[in-house]
Amino acid sequence: MGIRQTEVVIDCADHDVVIGFWAEALGGWRRREVNEQFVALVPPPDASTGDGPGPLPLLFQKVPEAKIVKNRVHLDFSSEDMSVEVARLVALGATVRADHCLGDFCWTVMADPEGNEFCVS
Repeated sequence: MGIRQTEVVIDCADHDVVIGFWAEALGGWRRREVNEQFVALVPPPDASTGDGPGPLPLLFQKVPEAKIVKNRVHLDFSSEDMSVEVARLVALGATVRADHCLGDFCWTVMADPEGNEFCVS
């Protein structure tokens, strides 16, 4: 027995705004309607990283309250060229919150159009 992770849930006010952003940002992921409160964004079948089954679907939950404080959980992404990827995501509607480095490891903290934080390294 035990538990297994099935998806990552992100709160939102408007499914269309966040789904549109994340579908463009991730490329190849498809929208799956669940019900009026939940809409999923599902990775393509070939999205395996080689280390396991691949990324989990993102499930966007419509909530009435606005985001106020920093996320306690966030998504991390890596890129071969961080500055190019950050610029692409900004063009899609993301905002840059901060840049950080610890030694040679650097990352940019970003937010989607509704303010949900994520990082690109």
